[in-house]
Amino acid sequence: MLPLALELGSWPVVLVGDGPAALKRLDLLRASGAALLTVYAAEPSAAMQAAAGALLVPRWPTDAEVVATRLLFLAGLPNTENERLVALGRAHRVLCNAEDVPHLCDAYALSIVRRGNLMLAVSTEGKSPAVARILRQWLEKRFGPEWEGHLQAAAAQRNKLRAQGATPPQITAATAALLAPYLEQG
Repeated sequence: MLPLALELGSWPVVLVGDGPAALKRLDLLRASGAALLTVYAAEPSAAMQAAAGALLVPRWPTDAEVVATRLLFLAGLPNTENERLVALGRAHRVLCNAEDVPHLCDAYALSIVRRGNLMLAVSTEGKSPAVARILRQWLEKRFGPEWEGHLQAAAAQRNKLRAQGATPPQITAATAALLAPYLEQG
């Protein structure tokens, strides 16, 4: 497993499904900056219609639409539809994630705490979403909204030190000193 943060601003992303899990994935993809997002649901619920708005296509995607994407999320689908769409996606090098079906996942959605540009993420590689959720909740308590400001201060310090010719180890030491009071509070 290689955890990566993907820049989704220019990637075509498809979400197929409906129900609570699909709505959670829609929120995740929006928060992640998926600008080229399309949502497919054969018989979309009122909640999905409201949440997806103009992104919603009220049918299953065509094979060509699946092949044209780079990241495919499936949630709330029958197993046969999950398997068909993942097989098609994988045949065309599309990263696939079928909600709660680990063997149909090339990519896993991590449990995330966001504080501005600071992202803390937990993955169990699909083995126990409950463990990931519990650890995310623990991290949320220890890394509150103030960490967005701490990151901004560290970034400003980094830029200043780089302009002065500081080495990476010097920047790391200065950042550790800047964050030490906040880490000791936890």
